[in-house]
Amino acid sequence: MEKNFVIAGFGGQGVLLAGEVLANAFMLEDKKVTWYPCYGAEMRGGTVNCEIVMSDEEVSSVNKKEADFIIVLNQASFDKFEPKVKKGGYLIVNTSLAEKIENRSDIHYVFAPISEMAEKLGNVKMANMLSLGLLMRASGLLSVDILEKALDTVLPVHRKNLLPLNKNAMEMGYKYDLLAVNC
Repeated sequence: MEKNFVIAGFGGQGVLLAGEVLANAFMLEDKKVTWYPCYGAEMRGGTVNCEIVMSDEEVSSVNKKEADFIIVLNQASFDKFEPKVKKGGYLIVNTSLAEKIENRSDIHYVFAPISEMAEKLGNVKMANMLSLGLLMRASGLLSVDILEKALDTVLPVHRKNLLPLNKNAMEMGYKYDLLAVNC
């Protein structure tokens, strides 16, 4: 089984960290993984995305034509990546920074005010981990516990104090009522 993921937003939203956590979580589950970051020269505030490919077999490449799951944290990312969702795939949309539009009838949309939810936790920078919780709820591929272990592995020592807040964000995303958003 191979699954393809894209996480996209603007610099400073923790897109690359979220992708690194997801890739490490799959590795903890003995999956084969590639993680490919992509960002513009402008960095913070510019467009950023990363692709993660997970498989039971060796992964041949990244930069796939389509993805099974895509998280978009802003409108520019929505506009760019909505066409890349595979038929039957999922697009998780941060409605705090992107419009709630369903242009396609062949994919599943998960709309959630991710940034607003993160602010309720006390830090909008938790939107990235909150979106991973939503992704795990929609996909059923990993538990929040595995994500938390991966985060602990990835976070540098000087950021370990943020583990509890990040874990709360993951759990909040995972517990979000997907049925209320017609998933």
